[in-house]
Amino acid sequence: MKRRHFLTTTLAATLATPAFAAFEVQRSKAEWKAMLSDLEYAVMREEATEEAFSSPLNDITEPGIFHCKGCDQALYDSATKFKSGTGWPSFTAPLDNAIETKEDRSFLFQVRTECHCDRCGSHLGHIFDDGPPPTGKRHCLNGAALVFRPA
Repeated sequence: MKRRHFLTTTLAATLATPAFAAFEVQRSKAEWKAMLSDLEYAVMREEATEEAFSSPLNDITEPGIFHCKGCDQALYDSATKFKSGTGWPSFTAPLDNAIETKEDRSFLFQVRTECHCDRCGSHLGHIFDDGPPPTGKRHCLNGAALVFRPA
């Protein structure tokens, strides 16, 4: 009886979990693969992480806005960008109504906060509590998921 209860509970929880259908911009797997490089697809659609110090966006210091590569939504103002030394573009805060978060338990014994574009669901990176003032947050993002538009 315990096995049956576990299976029905798991099935009910899975069916109740919202899917990507809630996002305004939706594309098929084939459409995403056609518009993104292999690395971009792995990062944005499969929640992979690009290699540290591999993105040229890590070195951008000029005024402008970082947009989602998947739907062009404005996500982060370069005024909130800082050098974290981690090898990934890092920000203290997103623009209003630009990202959503969820709990990420993919690492054993570690709970992280994953962030994604709230318009298309593309994975951006993770948020940590070791950033500078004023927020104390470090939005550690994959440059492969971003496009920079100078001011």
